[in-house]
Amino acid sequence: MERIGILVKMYHVPPENILGLTFTRNAAEEMRNRLVPVLGDKASRVTLSTIHSFCHYLLRSEGKVFEILSGKDQIIFLRNIMKHMRLKDLSIGMVLSEISLAKNNLIDVNEFRILYEGDKTMLKVADIYESYDLEKSKKFLLDFDDLLTETYRLLSVHDEIRAKYAGRYLHLLVDEYQDTNPVQLEILKTLISGNDIGSSFWVCGDDWQSIYAFTGASVGNILNFEQMFEGSKIFILNLNYRSTPQILKACQNLIRHNRRKIEKTLITENSDGDEPIVLEASSEDGEALNLINEITELAGNQGYAYKDIAVLYRANFQSRVIEETFSQHKIPYHIQNGQNFYKRSEIRHLLEYLKVISNPDSDEGNEALSSIVNIPNRYISRKFMMELEEFSDRRKIHLYEGLKSITIDLPYVRKNVKELIAFLDPLIDYAPNMNPAEIIGVLRNSLDYDRYVCDEDIPSPDDVKIQNLNQLQLSAARYSDIKSFLEYTDSFQDEMVNDKEGVSLMTIHKAKGLEFPVVFLIGLVEGITPTKKGDIEEERRIVFVGISRAMKLLYISYSNTFIGQSCKKSIFVDEIMGIREEFQENS
Repeated sequence: MERIGILVKMYHVPPENILGLTFTRNAAEEMRNRLVPVLGDKASRVTLSTIHSFCHYLLRSEGKVFEILSGKDQIIFLRNIMKHMRLKDLSIGMVLSEISLAKNNLIDVNEFRILYEGDKTMLKVADIYESYDLEKSKKFLLDFDDLLTETYRLLSVHDEIRAKYAGRYLHLLVDEYQDTNPVQLEILKTLISGNDIGSSFWVCGDDWQSIYAFTGASVGNILNFEQMFEGSKIFILNLNYRSTPQILKACQNLIRHNRRKIEKTLITENSDGDEPIVLEASSEDGEALNLINEITELAGNQGYAYKDIAVLYRANFQSRVIEETFSQHKIPYHIQNGQNFYKRSEIRHLLEYLKVISNPDSDEGNEALSSIVNIPNRYISRKFMMELEEFSDRRKIHLYEGLKSITIDLPYVRKNVKELIAFLDPLIDYAPNMNPAEIIGVLRNSLDYDRYVCDEDIPSPDDVKIQNLNQLQLSAARYSDIKSFLEYTDSFQDEMVNDKEGVSLMTIHKAKGLEFPVVFLIGLVEGITPTKKGDIEEERRIVFVGISRAMKLLYISYSNTFIGQSCKKSIFVDEIMGIREEFQENS
């Protein structure tokens, strides 16, 4: 914002000639708020936007007629295309991801086919890609990736349009430049092409914090900046205002193991603090208890408030043990942009099944049956469920009993209802002789539930939702009957989860841009952090982002077992502490 202020006040640049781009609405709004004290009324004349919003505005301004296709509508739209093409063996999530990555890399369907020649699965994706774009064009629909590709094509093909926007926005500023993908880079290059005297292109970014490759972001955009833009100047902003020298040393120790990076040495004028603390435990339960002991000491004797503390992890499934342990020890917590473990959809639906099995003839059983009657999809309509409620009310019976006696006209609905009853009746009868973990196992196997929740033909054991289901079964194994387990899961109150004064629980990706006096980075074991499939340098950058959130105290934590299996300490632990490098030098 200071640069924009200098451009306007010192160089008398009209605010209308300045375009500031970032990647989230919150960041764009924060830019606006910070600019008002600098420019006053002139701040509203500067264009500050996300890249997608800017592309949306440009396309609309140039007469492009379209509606946005996103969220559930996009999934349904693609599902209908695949259904029409009789392609049922592909995951909708995988197909969407591959199409999105292709578009973000400016790979059209013909190039996609050439790229994956000989790969039967990906050639099916290519066919879907082609049909998807064709059907969208018929209905004047664009998804978020199309906003970028259509803007690039418009600026590339039409010289007069490119000249109009390049002439209007003579000063282009981009925040979080390390998160740009290839199509975004090409849009930026097109906007500044031909501009020379009286124009500028300024970006701010940190290659050490490039952690969004899964969305198409390319760290090469910032690593190769000088080669792409001849004559550019690089300014290393290495003065850190957040962390102690000890935390910065840990960050430097870690990232020096990456080969692809811009060299810099982090410095600070902050006072010395404590060295990072390594916590070792025998299991994830022990790891959670270690956190309780440390947090109790920090909050009770060292003057820290709960809200000063964050617990960060690589994946959401790691929160279950932490949540349970915090709840048992009355430690308030807040899940940043997330849900209580037991309210995540794939977990909640299994709990609803348990409620029906445990007590079908109850008000709670009624509510639960309505929730799971189409999990997985049995094509039972809302109209039918309303008729079932009216039928049951007239006879003063509960919904499950009504389901077994109502007359059903549609043959496919009658068949599906009959199969559901044939599945649930034995479980209801045998439930007193089974523990909840066993019943969850039956539900997962009989309903092909893992495949359903992760929308994969062959569910990966590394899938986050599968990991969540495994965590649920582990939790249920501690109880001998369904009622006790359900009472336990119901004890997680929203007040505990949403206590803004409590400890923050979140993934490292959610924590990016935030800071906390105390940070616990947990689950530093091989297979989780780093993940099995992740690029090791990006995994290292993810951990860098996590530990660099800490201002005063940093704890790094790992366990020797996970889900009952032995595991290895992450290589990142010794790298952070400077041990791995010393060992290599001495060996």
